[in-house]
Amino acid sequence: QKIIEIYESVIPDHPLVEKRKMFGYPCGFVNRNMFLGTHNENMFIRLSEKDKNEFLSLPDSRQFEPIPGRIMREYVIIPAWLLEKKEDLNKWIQRSLDYVSSLPPKVKKKKS
Repeated sequence: QKIIEIYESVIPDHPLVEKRKMFGYPCGFVNRNMFLGTHNENMFIRLSEKDKNEFLSLPDSRQFEPIPGRIMREYVIIPAWLLEKKEDLNKWIQRSLDYVSSLPPKVKKKKS
């Protein structure tokens, strides 16, 4: 699948980055928080409120909605044209990584 090839080519090679699956698709995590992922034919990133608002002003960008009507607030879908512009794409992925790295680590839930 082309989107997974692109994802594999842009996911940062960083000691804190953990690759796992979410929704059955490859995703990148830092401190158990997802920052980059794939879903169906799309790639998405997690951004701060300020960065998200800036990103949503780009042509064809939109919020990530894995299930219709269930918007994931801080996540945006990367438009197809941006996937072709590796330098710009990497800058947005870095902004996502920086933001998510600043968040408190997610605590693993205990099984009851």
